[in-house]
Amino acid sequence: MDPVIIVGAGPVGLTLALALARQEVPSVVLDEGPGKDEQRPARTVVLREDTAALVERLTGSPLSEAGLRWAGWRSMRRKQVMGEIRFGPGGFEDVEGPGRRVGHDGADVPGAAEPFAAPLHLAQHVLTAALRGAIAGERLVKIASNSRLDSTEQETSGVTAHTRGPKGTWWRGSYLVGCDGPRSTVRKLQDIRFPGRTAVERHAVAALRTELPWPGEALLHRMPPWRTSGPSAGEVTARPLSDGVWRLDWLLPPGKDLVTPDLLVARIRETLGGWNGGSTPPYELLDTGVHTVHHRLARRWRSGRVFLAGDAAHLLGALGTQGLDEGLRDADNLAWKLALAWHHGPHEALLDSYQAERRAVVAARLRAADQALPLLRGGGGLRSYVPGSARGHDTILTDGHLGRGPLGAPGAYADSPLAPPYAESEAPIDTTPGAPVVDVRVTAEDGTFVPLRERLGRGVLLVVLIAPGTGVWERKHWVTAGIMPRLAAAVTALPHPAELLVAESYPGAAAHTVLLVRPDGHLVTALSGVRPADLYAAAEATLGGPAKAEAEAGATASTG
Repeated sequence: MDPVIIVGAGPVGLTLALALARQEVPSVVLDEGPGKDEQRPARTVVLREDTAALVERLTGSPLSEAGLRWAGWRSMRRKQVMGEIRFGPGGFEDVEGPGRRVGHDGADVPGAAEPFAAPLHLAQHVLTAALRGAIAGERLVKIASNSRLDSTEQETSGVTAHTRGPKGTWWRGSYLVGCDGPRSTVRKLQDIRFPGRTAVERHAVAALRTELPWPGEALLHRMPPWRTSGPSAGEVTARPLSDGVWRLDWLLPPGKDLVTPDLLVARIRETLGGWNGGSTPPYELLDTGVHTVHHRLARRWRSGRVFLAGDAAHLLGALGTQGLDEGLRDADNLAWKLALAWHHGPHEALLDSYQAERRAVVAARLRAADQALPLLRGGGGLRSYVPGSARGHDTILTDGHLGRGPLGAPGAYADSPLAPPYAESEAPIDTTPGAPVVDVRVTAEDGTFVPLRERLGRGVLLVVLIAPGTGVWERKHWVTAGIMPRLAAAVTALPHPAELLVAESYPGAAAHTVLLVRPDGHLVTALSGVRPADLYAAAEATLGGPAKAEAEAGATASTG
């Protein structure tokens, strides 16, 4: 079969190409550029725990060596520290518990003691270079530089794309995915509308090397007490990168006021001086820019054999949220579905579920941001004088920046068309069906102990048995005991390849609970004990329903 054509060689397109390659699907990446990215220290990305793990799994190298995991997060309002969060292992100085949230009085904030991983902050060109480096040794991925798409044609058996460049070329593919950014040519060629809001936020940005009073900790400072040059900066963030570099963002008032170099330098000096007791420390200015945030959502993410992903499908980023996070989740969701269709023939319901799942999650994220924006950026009103309102605002912004809550937490596919029918054997656990699973330690089929996330992204379903005590015995002692033989037989009989794993524990799960997990790490169902029929039905639903019935329906439609 022909390769998948991926239009766009940014982080999302390159991630999708690697994810397909890991599932033995070839791809051609059409890169309109020369194959080398401009180095812009002020253009950075913040990856959450799940997306950082995805990229590290695909590249085979720890991104923490190229970026920086924050030691903590603090928020201030005027001169007061409103709250602090100190991250676990890898933090600077003393860490009093992983992911501990501390109020301005030093007490823990209720409901915020659960652990969570530090965000990973790195320059976007560093991320792209890591992905390109992994692709350089990948036989199933071809990058075509200086190839700008100008037309596409669809047929029942595939897609044809034409690129212009030094040599105009026709490309033949099984599917085509537009990862070509906000001005997506693919989206325009498919006549897909892209409604939304323009310039919901504007930030002046500077990347500089300096020393700040809180090494390794990110800061959100609202209403800083010092006087600013030019338009008032009601909010400034400082986010550390590796090698002593910081990215500073100043929220600009609505409008199109020009940010001149002199104005930006004056603001840098005032901000650094304000944080250092009035004395501006030495600094080296590396890069500057103006970052404008738009909110848009494509009407359709699929048109036949053509799909949209990343900024071609959605734009978001206000209140500290990260659009790239969602783009990488798009790639993770789409890759295993395209791989299954590529290897086993069309699965229309499965392919349709990409839009149903991902668009709903991003739409909810945009709604949450749109509801919070008037409250946080409204410029006063009675809400400004309500006791506790400042702390509520701080919580919303912190969740956006750290990837928590409605603004930032990984979405759950609660209403997915792939959800299995209800079964009486379903068992309650802390993870709801459709949500990402917790990265617990599991025993693989070869007897090794690995994080659950390391088994994702290979196109197979994962069946995880919760069996306390198995971690202290060699696998050979329990693999043929108890319910294991019956469960192994049920896994072998599933309609799609699956791997059987064993975990000593899982949050909220009783002993002998069986989890079914999708290739992208989302929970399908949790069953009480070995239930072969229910496990089979859940796996079948995850694949989009009975393949035979779907194939017959497709054949009937084609004949008609």
